[in-house]
Amino acid sequence: MAATKEKIAIIGSGNWGSAIARIIGFNAARHDDIETEVNMWVFEEMIEGKKLSEIINETHENVKYLKGVKLPENVIAEPDLAKAVTGATLLVFVMPHQFLPRTVPNMKAMYAANARGVSLIKGIEFEHGKPQLISELISKTMGGMDISVLMGANVANEVAQDQFCESTVGATSPETGDVWKKVFDWSTFRVNVVGDVPGVELCGALKNVVAIGAGFCDGLEYGGNTKAAIIRVGLEEMMRFVKYFYKSENAATYFESCGVADLITTCFGGRNRKCAEIFAKHKGAKSWDEIEVEQLDGQKLQGTITAKDVMTCLKTEGVEAMFPLFCKIYMIAFENVPVEEIVSF
Repeated sequence: MAATKEKIAIIGSGNWGSAIARIIGFNAARHDDIETEVNMWVFEEMIEGKKLSEIINETHENVKYLKGVKLPENVIAEPDLAKAVTGATLLVFVMPHQFLPRTVPNMKAMYAANARGVSLIKGIEFEHGKPQLISELISKTMGGMDISVLMGANVANEVAQDQFCESTVGATSPETGDVWKKVFDWSTFRVNVVGDVPGVELCGALKNVVAIGAGFCDGLEYGGNTKAAIIRVGLEEMMRFVKYFYKSENAATYFESCGVADLITTCFGGRNRKCAEIFAKHKGAKSWDEIEVEQLDGQKLQGTITAKDVMTCLKTEGVEAMFPLFCKIYMIAFENVPVEEIVSF
């Protein structure tokens, strides 16, 4: 009897969701043990009088979030979430984490009973003042589903243009890691698998906080030396945070794409750095909400949300003194501390 094929569903279709859908579509088409058709859940919007899902299926382009890039024809936009996940054995979560609680129930448990998931979501939640991984949150919401993570130096538009990059899967087991590598690994998107789920995932979340600090430096027109110092201290505090809250001491994780590589690219490009630069140039006079509306075309800024969550964790534990840079970034972003104080910690 032939083994049942894996069936992939993508939950999310923004900039990053659409970019990774290209690679998933390519891999689904070339592997015999994966069903060729891939459903991609689309939050329905009207674009010039026409439904976004219809535009994607007719033109094979997400004209709002990844304009000018063609998606494989086997990637099908589906606005009904329950239909999108029906029968799926592999669920790819790629959407802003604040939307998860109201989105997951709409799946109506239509996915396969043995389904596994992978989170591409960069952020953290907190519960009782302590950090909760998004993978943990998804697993809990999905009745204990096996959830791995994929993080890395992956600016969506560059991935969509097939510019070479790497990424890291934090897998719950070697066998699960092999499955997700088959889903994501491509000639221009090379994937390495490690067993450190908390380390991989927290790197993906915390680097966005450091990128806010890097953006402050850019807005103040500070040079490369200053920015390098912020990045180095930021990496140190990322490692300290993971060790303190998750007792993880796998130093090798930080040399993967999810670690130092993602930190570097996010601090030199990406929305968090860009928006923080604008905030600094206006000396805080322009709010984060205003900047987000003007710059992100419906996308969400993750670094500021994560900075708030991190600060909640640090205050609850009373360990602010161990994380002076994280605290200073938060105070500049939300407590009217002058931006110039970014180098005083």
